[in-house]
Amino acid sequence: MDALWLICLLTFIIHTTETLSYAIRFAGVKTGRIAVALSLVGVTLLLSRTSNLIQGPFTGGLMDQAAILHTDPSWQLHVIIAASSVGTLAAILLFPSFVQISSRVISHLELAGSIPQMLRTAVTVDSIRRVRHHLRIPSWQAISRFRIKGIPKRLLLLNCLGTAIYTSSVLSVLYATLLVPEYKATVLMSSGMINGFATIFMTILVDPQVALLTEKAMQGKATQESIRDMYLWLMISRFCGTLLAQFLLVPAAYWVAWLSPLFH
Repeated sequence: MDALWLICLLTFIIHTTETLSYAIRFAGVKTGRIAVALSLVGVTLLLSRTSNLIQGPFTGGLMDQAAILHTDPSWQLHVIIAASSVGTLAAILLFPSFVQISSRVISHLELAGSIPQMLRTAVTVDSIRRVRHHLRIPSWQAISRFRIKGIPKRLLLLNCLGTAIYTSSVLSVLYATLLVPEYKATVLMSSGMINGFATIFMTILVDPQVALLTEKAMQGKATQESIRDMYLWLMISRFCGTLLAQFLLVPAAYWVAWLSPLFH
């Protein structure tokens, strides 16, 4: 049980940091320093990838234990996916605060010239204490101005589907190893193929559209409010994607189990 809660914590961190990358991008749009913001996005995603590396062996351990005890771990996998939903929802609520904090960090990074130098000069006890002054609670007025007008619906659907595949794929593959233990190696090796498909899917169909809409804002062809709404809707579609992953988990596992003999 302790391992399950650790996996949930790491999953929460992964999805919170990945979703908050939209807040960093919007801070770059607001400050006019999108290149600096994108470098910060890369640093932030390092935290997500590190958590992912640590999470993997623990999740595999849950499956090994289920195989030894002959139990069904599907409920544990559903709890892990629920942690991804909670992490994404937390990022949505933190969006206004993180935009403010990211704007300050971008300014400090521009002055410092490098991440290590910025950490030495800007990260102090006083600066950490001042973080609370940048915290923003989403107001009803801001919510009432929230619109979907001008945001491609297909983009949101694709982002939702891509997130669902990304969230459930590895867990489905691990579950499939219990369904066809005789093809365990084949099933495990297929996880890279499924994740690769999700990555290609997002890179080709989603990321270019987001980049084009962001570029319009930088050129003054779109308002900052419309870009803010776009990022918020992308975050919401990610949240919906984590919910969809709950329904994909088991069917995808059976699909992978059905495919595995075809490679022999």
